[in-house]
Amino acid sequence: MSDVELDRPGTPGSPGAWDARSEKWLTAGGAAGGAEGVSTTDGAGDAPVGSSASEADAAAGGRRPAMVPRRGPADPVKALMHRHRELCERAVDPLEIAAGLEAHGITDRTAARFRHRDVFSLAEEMFARVPRDADAPQRPEPATTPRVRAEWVVRTLLPGAAAVAALAGLRLTDGQVRLAVAAVGVAALTLAVRAALTRGPLSAYRTRPTPTPPATGLRVWTCWLLGYAVLGDGLLTAAANGGPDTLPTGTPDSSWPLDTAVLPALALSCAPAAWSAHLLTAGARRRLTASRGLEEFATAVRPLLLGAFALYLAALAGLHALTAAVLDEPADHARTLTLGALLLLARLLAAHGFRHAPALVLGVAATAEALAVAGLFAARLPGCGLLAVPVQSLLDAWGAGSVPVLVCGAGALTLLIHAGRRLTRASAHVSGQVTAGAGGDDRC
Repeated sequence: MSDVELDRPGTPGSPGAWDARSEKWLTAGGAAGGAEGVSTTDGAGDAPVGSSASEADAAAGGRRPAMVPRRGPADPVKALMHRHRELCERAVDPLEIAAGLEAHGITDRTAARFRHRDVFSLAEEMFARVPRDADAPQRPEPATTPRVRAEWVVRTLLPGAAAVAALAGLRLTDGQVRLAVAAVGVAALTLAVRAALTRGPLSAYRTRPTPTPPATGLRVWTCWLLGYAVLGDGLLTAAANGGPDTLPTGTPDSSWPLDTAVLPALALSCAPAAWSAHLLTAGARRRLTASRGLEEFATAVRPLLLGAFALYLAALAGLHALTAAVLDEPADHARTLTLGALLLLARLLAAHGFRHAPALVLGVAATAEALAVAGLFAARLPGCGLLAVPVQSLLDAWGAGSVPVLVCGAGALTLLIHAGRRLTRASAHVSGQVTAGAGGDDRC
């Protein structure tokens, strides 16, 4: 085939195509006139040479080139589901997913980035999109309100019964028999309290899929605070008067001064403490079902928390007045109420999975009481008299009971503020504690 034949319009094998309208060659790269990339026009309707074929056709028709649609981003909800895959697969209710998301730091404002008005609606979509077996229920059951069970009701009455029996035995005995009765009474009271706290609203075992008992520090510091409530004021007074090898001034014929009214009052208050915790949990669970936002839920639960706290303090005040009248002892309500408030808030936080802050606050309170007694003894060393000035000033102004009142009151106020932040979260009131790995510890 000759060169002339190759240059003819429409000849097979020619390097371009002939445009009959503009009477110009279109090269393989789309250029006319043999020069690729050179723009030439022939009239107002001609397309610039050098553009692609689709752009040339669009320009010839008087239209702008169509924009190629950009590929959109991946589904953000799907990516979130992949990140929390275990939570979504294990959840039996959208509320559990909402609680888990909240425990991982996702708020209503964060949910807006996923095109949802709140975390609850985002959790509902995630729950609906989780692939399930054919025999699995497609429609979730509403969150159930915890019921009152006779088992934990009876268990909460055991500490009070053990304390009353121990006091009766101490009143009817003396000498070495009395010491034996006291030892048996303390052991029975310890077992009764343990039984009351392993079932029911105050149990720390109910909030996690794998039962994990409370930290040992909580038990140790609680025992110290209870022991100081019975023996501490007498020891502090004796140390301030030069003891404890000598009896306090004015009591030459008396035995060691003990406060035996506070311990039975606190033991009897286990029942109202459990009922207060039950009312808080039941009310929070109902609010959880009705709420449509995390802020709305927190606002609704905060009065429940304060109401349950006030209800317990009122019951404790009445029980302490009763035990003090029966035992014919002066009722120091301030000391008993601050200690009871501290122990209740610590137990509520531990029962809902937040154990670090209660252990820390109880440890600080116990250490402060120990330092108060140690300061009086250390002041007897040469040149260390200043160590006793703070404690001695409190004793002179308000008496020995001022030390536990200030220490336990400050600790209770700290835990109340902390509980107002932690126990008003949705993740603290979902059955099964789906957030055990993320929100179950308040250090985060």
